[in-house]
Amino acid sequence: MQTISLRDVTKKYRSLTILDQVNLEIRENAITGVVGRNGAGKTTLMKMIAGFIKESGGELRVFGERPFNSLSVSANTIFIDDMMGFPDAMTLGDILVECERFYAKWDGELAKRLLEYFSLPLVLKHRILSKGKRSIFNAVVGIAARCPLTMFDEPITGMDSAARRDFYRALLKDYIAHPRTILLSSHHVEEMEDLLEDVLLIDGKGIGFHGPITELQEKFLALQGKRETLEIYANRYAVIHRSTTGPLAEWIVDNEHTEAELVALKQAGIRIAAVSASDAYLAMTGQTRGGVDDVFNAMERA
Repeated sequence: MQTISLRDVTKKYRSLTILDQVNLEIRENAITGVVGRNGAGKTTLMKMIAGFIKESGGELRVFGERPFNSLSVSANTIFIDDMMGFPDAMTLGDILVECERFYAKWDGELAKRLLEYFSLPLVLKHRILSKGKRSIFNAVVGIAARCPLTMFDEPITGMDSAARRDFYRALLKDYIAHPRTILLSSHHVEEMEDLLEDVLLIDGKGIGFHGPITELQEKFLALQGKRETLEIYANRYAVIHRSTTGPLAEWIVDNEHTEAELVALKQAGIRIAAVSASDAYLAMTGQTRGGVDDVFNAMERA
């Protein structure tokens, strides 16, 4: 079953096109990572799905309904981002009480236990929290609401590494016990890739990739060896990304090799390795001419 469906959906702000004729279906009860470079349209897409803003064209459906101004979609959806605010007079405990009134599947005991673990007393007011503590509180609300559609847009802003790790673990454990459709947007792909089942890459005002995270990884191979060896034996392949660590270079290339070609590369002393999801993401959104290493390589050759 598809929770979210887009048919030729476009979003424009006056003359500026953010998303252009996007076609997409997001399946039910899966964790999908929404990734892309700054300004690619991740937040715009998620806010349209949440019903916060209208699409400019095309057909967008969430739970079979157009989400904008839909009470049904709103009651079954939660959108968490670093701009999420609450009335100044309310304490954290007050907010939890109101959440229980609104969200049908709200788990108040889980919320209280998580806030206690993260050292967030219920008597505090949301407005006085630090950036990191505010992000933690918002994330706890997103987990405890257990909405059929749960969206986190850069939820870890301001969190330290330990808090980020705890958030991901809490989210995964509660998702396993209470499956729902989760969209998770973050620039820290390397931290969240173990949670993800699907990846949605937004690139060039459209969808660069959408599918299982394993398929994204399988699109590329990493070739590792001395730079001069790679330049001799691997120069026939389109290099998506280059990097250098010590005496060795690594080229990320499209995974379109025959068995004979792979054998020849190994015989030349080139190590062939799978790529991580974060490396595959960087390869798809990076520059084919190499990246920042090229700046230093050019200076060395000058």
